Amino acid sequence: MRHRSTMLLLSLLIPPALAAQGHEHGPAPKIVNGGVFPAGWSVRLDEDGKPTDVSLVSMAPGWHITTAASGIMYRAADTASGTYTLNTKIHLFPSQGGHAEAFGLFIGGRDLAGPGQRYTYFLIRGDGSYKVKRRDGSKAADVTKDWTPSPAIVQAKADGPVANVLTVQVGKDKVSFSVNGQEIYSAPTASLDASGNFGLRVNHNLSLHVETLELKR
Repeated sequence: MRHRSTMLLLSLLIPPALAAQGHEHGPAPKIVNGGVFPAGWSVRLDEDGKPTDVSLVSMAPGWHITTAASGIMYRAADTASGTYTLNTKIHLFPSQGGHAEAFGLFIGGRDLAGPGQRYTYFLIRGDGSYKVKRRDGSKAADVTKDWTPSPAIVQAKADGPVANVLTVQVGKDKVSFSVNGQEIYSAPTASLDASGNFGLRVNHNLSLHVETLELKR
């Protein structure tokens, strides 16, 4: 019942123009108040992006993000090391990107405002596939070989939002990546960047509502 109530609330809060967009063809979602972010939040975009390409606004419960460029969103105070569990519940709204774009979590962030930025990121797409990658400066390398389909991921719909819960559980020896309570990938902790800042990774042409972003130690 709570899930249905939350989805109804979000449908009322999100501007109708965003909720009604198709996802096959057309321009990127309209950016409103681009470059103005809530207190404490930082946005670092990929090389071809600029701050006005992203809208990140507080919208209870959580935050709404609309993008015309890809990048990360984080708060400097959000750090984790050792063993911990990070999860987020993200609602994906239909958007006119023309192809599936990815979104999710990052962990192990270092030098996020500098040239030596590093982090591990866990992404899903509206087509029901996932990937784990690592960023090192201007380069990004795949940890998983390619986009991999998973039945655990709720796929996008043309007529309204869908929600997925992404979880990264960092243990002493293993990092587990899960969607909606189901582990879909794991890797040795020593092979990944797992200590540092955490936050959100969102590609371009997306409209998302981040309901929760929670760390448990």
